Amino acid sequence: MNPLWQRGARALYATVLRAGSPLYLLRLWRRGAREPGYRQALAERFGVYHGAVPAPGLLWLHAVSLGETRAAVPLIEALRAQQPGLRLLLTHGTATGRHAGLGLLQPGDQQAWLPYDTPGAARRFLQRFQPSVGVLMETELWPSLMREAERAGVPVVLANARLSERSARKGRRLAALMHPTARRLTLALAQTTPDAERLLAAGTPQVLISGNLKFDMTPSAVQLAQGARWRAGVPRAVVMAACTREGEEAPLLARWQALPAPRPLLLLVPRHPQRFDEVAAMVSAQGLTLVRRSQWGESPPAGAAQADVWLGDSMGEMALYYASADVALLGGSFEPLGGQNLIEAAACGCPLVMGPHTFNFAQAAEQALAAGAALRVADLSEGVTAALRLAADPQRPAWVQRARDFASAHRGAAQQMAQRILALARR
Repeated sequence: MNPLWQRGARALYATVLRAGSPLYLLRLWRRGAREPGYRQALAERFGVYHGAVPAPGLLWLHAVSLGETRAAVPLIEALRAQQPGLRLLLTHGTATGRHAGLGLLQPGDQQAWLPYDTPGAARRFLQRFQPSVGVLMETELWPSLMREAERAGVPVVLANARLSERSARKGRRLAALMHPTARRLTLALAQTTPDAERLLAAGTPQVLISGNLKFDMTPSAVQLAQGARWRAGVPRAVVMAACTREGEEAPLLARWQALPAPRPLLLLVPRHPQRFDEVAAMVSAQGLTLVRRSQWGESPPAGAAQADVWLGDSMGEMALYYASADVALLGGSFEPLGGQNLIEAAACGCPLVMGPHTFNFAQAAEQALAAGAALRVADLSEGVTAALRLAADPQRPAWVQRARDFASAHRGAAQQMAQRILALARR
């Protein structure tokens, strides 16, 4: 590709981002009205950091949101086990990711926002922290950041890397910008063979297939036990709608309202916390009785077992919710959004009903189907029917066991990835 086109694309990208900086700041401030974490340390979003400068040599890991932060847990544990005394720099892009990341820090570690992807902000970030290696999770490739890392001599690894065919097509349309970005990666540790092939075609110089870190995530035993107690207190089927996205709740609630009484209990867990109140209003608008998780403590309040809907409006309790359910509908798969993480449900022993759109987790979805841990349906209405049937199936314990077996059969990615990353850091 013509280098002039590449330089022009990079210059245009940087100019657009600089011009959009005031709008970006306004968006953060407005979002902070609902999630105060977005108003924390705003200067860091532009590469301006305060306090003592840390000693060089931190291992930098970027986990943009809550999902990537949770997926990084087994990798961080493996890195610390293989290199005791490791100093970690953990960066994020969302308030939920940053909050979850706090619990992963040890003495000597640092936490910060990854700045807006302008050349100056990326340069200031790297000059301040001087990491030995950078680890980006899954899909997080940023043109200015990658160029400045190359100039600073910081090797960058894309860990748990995935690239759907849909994203690859978008990348090809922006090849003048994205091909040089992918080429600057030192290494990509891909989840699957198709991911690896697409990453290589996108320009990544070295790709290894290492598996999916989400298989190494261990559900909280405390939450699983607590969820089992909640389930024992409900005298009817419990169907969970897991990590639902905009456009999925309204038809689901309309379908639920049409069910004859006494309805099964719907445990509804939206993907994004800023939508909790919006979804609660949808439930009430359908005339369904609602109990919100945020309004009780260790156990559901008196009368909760008779409600139509429990709203899972809390963070970090997915294992608790899966353990409370007989079956789960996979959010993000009933609209063309690519689906959400299905591996956690399987690890918790919760069978899944998936819609047609699982391109973000294509191989894991097919493996779950082949293992008998999940079902695929054509649409949401069919999904509700299938979920109700599976919840009442006398063979459901076999589904539970197959789900757990599927999750445990693919462990080991964290150890492999940690070895590769630490080898680059030492070099």
